[in-house]
Parts: sequence; structure tokens; C-alpha cells
Amino acid sequence: MPDSLAVTSRRPTVRGLPRAFATRLGASILGGLRSIGSVTLLILSTLRYLFARPFFISNLFDQFQRVGVQSLPVVTINSLFVGMVLALQGYHQLKHLGSEGLLGAFVSTAVVKELGAVLTAFVLSGRIGAAITAELGTMKVTEQIDAIEAMGASPVQYLVVPRFIACAIMLPILTTFANAIAIVGGYLLATSALSLSGGRTGMSGEFFWHMVTSARGFGTEDVLTGIVKSSTFGMIIATIGCYMGFTVAPASGAEGVGKATTACAVMSLVLILIADFLIEFIGHEVLGF
Repeated sequence: MPDSLAVTSRRPTVRGLPRAFATRLGASILGGLRSIGSVTLLILSTLRYLFARPFFISNLFDQFQRVGVQSLPVVTINSLFVGMVLALQGYHQLKHLGSEGLLGAFVSTAVVKELGAVLTAFVLSGRIGAAITAELGTMKVTEQIDAIEAMGASPVQYLVVPRFIACAIMLPILTTFANAIAIVGGYLLATSALSLSGGRTGMSGEFFWHMVTSARGFGTEDVLTGIVKSSTFGMIIATIGCYMGFTVAPASGAEGVGKATTACAVMSLVLILIADFLIEFIGHEVLGF
């Protein structure tokens, strides 16, 4: 074969693989540490501007509407079916133990203690977190954030703080609403569609509500823990959404915005679960709730 047609294949040798792997691993670790540092600085900057003038009240109320009012339909539908699924699964599990009468307590305890806050945060991380990243990422690509800085304003104070406050306040409100809707969903299924022993369909509504209100599975501390959880989840959603939007490279265009939006959704879900575990661990093992 002539030299001009010879194909030289340069493949990494086995000896060279550990070095390449170590290089990629080191770059990933450094990138992760850099991201943690950047997010920490963003949080500190947000807290710094939290009570600083001007307050941009119009921006704040606009975010209240976006995060709270406009999220009500999707939160309602999600919570209603979560309650129905809990009632359906819980009934058939409790039936094997001869304790189907505890269904009301089962649904309310599961929702208030865990599922209400986490599932509402999941819904909002996809709806609000992704929207924040897409909006700020587009502003970064079109150099609108640079224009805000050129006018002497702080992008953190103007863009991040209203979203941070709105998410921190509206998530507990939405979670409380979601808890109520989920319990109503469980009630509707339990009193109308469940096949009970003796050929009956649907349990007594009064008995279901009696078990909800007299449930010993949760107390005031669990309600307060849920509020702390949901507020923390809201801060996570707002912070990650803003951070991912700010880090979009101006030259990346629509592709960069799309990648940042996807990364925001994934990162928010992971951090929500981590925060959920930490709050539960601290509440039960450290504070003794």
C-alpha cells in the first residue's frame, strides 16, 4: 500500500488509559467544586440584597403570580391523582392486614409527612425552575443582563431576589394546598370507587374524615417540618434556576439555553431529595421530632 494511502490509527494504549481517566475525573471534580463555589457566592449575594433598597416590588408580585397563581392548576391535578393513587394502593395493602379502616389516617399521614412537599417541589422544579433558567439564559445570550449591569443595577438584586423570595414563600402555600387536595382525592376514591367487603362500594365519608382528623401518625411538628421543607425546596429551585441561567455562554445560543434548562431540572430534583433527607435526619435524629 502506498504511503499516501496508508491510514495511521492512533489509539490510546492500555498504559495511557489511567492517565486519561484521571484527567477526566480531575476535571469533573474541579468543575463540580467550581460550581459549588459559584452557587454559594450566588446565595450569599442574594442574601446580601434581600433587604437592600430598591425592592423592585412590581417584579416581586409578578413572580408571586407566576410561581403561585399560575401553578395552581397543575398542582391541583397532580395532588388530586396522588391522593387517589395513595388511597387505592393503601386500601389494598391495609386490607391484607384487616386494617382498611385506617385508610384516612394512612393517606393524610403519607401526604403531610412526605409526599405533599416533595411532589409539589418536583412539579415546580420542572415548571418554575426550568422557566427561570430559560428566561435568564435567553437574557444572557441576548446580552440583556450585561445591559442591566451597564445601567448600574445589580442583576442579582433585580432578577434573582424576587424569584428567590417568591419561591421561598409560595412553595409552602402551594404545599399546604396540595396536601388538602390530595386528602380530598383520597376521600373521593375511598367513598365512591373502592370495593369493600360484603359487596359494598365506598366507605363512609364520615368515618374517613374521622380517621384523618384523629390520625396519630403526624402532629404539629410534622406540619412545621413540611413548611420548612417546602420553603427550602423553593430556595433550591430559585437558586439553581438562576445559576444555570447566568452560566449560559452568550455564544451558545438556543442550544446552550436548552442544555442549561435540562441541567437545571436534573440538578434541582437531586438537590431536593438530598435536602429532604437532611431535614428529616436532623428533625428525627438530632432534634428528636
